[in-house]
Amino acid sequence: MEKKSIHEIISTVFKAITLAMGVAVVVLSCLGALEPEKAVTLLGIGLACAGAAML
Repeated sequence: MEKKSIHEIISTVFKAITLAMGVAVVVLSCLGALEPEKAVTLLGIGLACAGAAML
């Protein structure tokens, strides 16, 4: 098994969070269980994680 650096692991985690937040907003919006304020918050978290992964 190949050892990964902590930088690669953190980058992968941030990318996973970004994807999860996007999918969560789409699914919850389709179900009608998400208020717009909450959707913006979730998308903001995802965008922040995407930015951190690109650093």
